[in-house]
Amino acid sequence: MATTAAARKPPTASAKTTQARAPAKAKRQKDACDLLDADHKAVKALFKESESLSESRSRSTTKKRQLANRICKELTVHATIEEEIFYPAVRKAIKDNDLMNEATVEHASAKDLIAQIKGMDPADELFDARVTVLGEYIDHHVKEERTEMFAQARASKLDLLSLAEQLKQRKDELMAQEDLKAVTPLAEPAMAH
Repeated sequence: MATTAAARKPPTASAKTTQARAPAKAKRQKDACDLLDADHKAVKALFKESESLSESRSRSTTKKRQLANRICKELTVHATIEEEIFYPAVRKAIKDNDLMNEATVEHASAKDLIAQIKGMDPADELFDARVTVLGEYIDHHVKEERTEMFAQARASKLDLLSLAEQLKQRKDELMAQEDLKAVTPLAEPAMAH
């Protein structure tokens, strides 16, 4: 069987480059917005789990407490990395103070609800309601970040890949600190003699 000369020729350098680039286009590197949005999706799943648990007949206060603690931890760490790293960089890049100020106020309100939930007994009749309201509040906040803030950040000259690395590193540090707090018992008060 005869083959043509073109079929026997090895690929040219430009053909190799095109082949090497093709997968890169299909799968782009995750940027800061992707990292933050992954957090949004993870906490949304936790809120759905909480909703299912509150609707179930088991009414396990232990499970409710564990789930609420996890939601609060995830949101606290997420808000911290946004406030320390993402928001200042985005504020500088997009110059939309109204949007950034609103996000900051929304964080403060969410932190208030988180503190209330942490201080409550899961058997309290308002416990489920507070977790539900926090979830609804976070949904609203996430929609604004996705549609407005992330769109503007991506349209700016902000290096979102470098920012993603900073966010991930800080998140890992904060999660380790939160895990340490969870396993370290509080010190007993010194006995007076």
